[in-house]
Amino acid sequence: MSRTTRASALIVAIVTLQAPATTAKVLDSSSAGFTIENEVTVPVDPQAAWKALVEHVDEWWPKDHSWFGKDGKFSIEPRAGGCFCEIAGPRQVQHMTVSFSDPGVLLRMLGGLGPLQGMGLNGALDWRFAAVEDGTRITLRYVAGGYTTQDLTQFAPIVDQVQGVQLGGLASYLSRPGPSR
Repeated sequence: MSRTTRASALIVAIVTLQAPATTAKVLDSSSAGFTIENEVTVPVDPQAAWKALVEHVDEWWPKDHSWFGKDGKFSIEPRAGGCFCEIAGPRQVQHMTVSFSDPGVLLRMLGGLGPLQGMGLNGALDWRFAAVEDGTRITLRYVAGGYTTQDLTQFAPIVDQVQGVQLGGLASYLSRPGPSR
């Protein structure tokens, strides 16, 4: 097992122990694309979960899943055409572009995350919020694809795992006591 693989496994284990239980599924995959879905229930209402997503993303997004590590500052502009960006001084990346915003219900962003961006792939990432008896169910669904010389069926479980870590970061943030929750 490579050092990177061991580190990723450790991160997933730590987040899994600290966060509410998430469910993760690769719904489908082919050589040209995939659909993944992760879900978690958090002990806050949909508006509080939305606020944490868009206003506090830099506080919960795992810095080891960024382009600039601890130097990167994340932000989301929750409006059509808004940026999900990471900035570290003159170094900047637009991770995704917001295409749909219905506060407390749905935030849709378009783009290729991480290495998918450099491969020329694209995707639609939905953050859905639904009130449930014990808080809010957050569903993170990513449909990605496009032309590449690589078989994307190999990427689906890796992206699913990483998105589980990201959703787990938000869930952990929302499960901690604090004034913003």
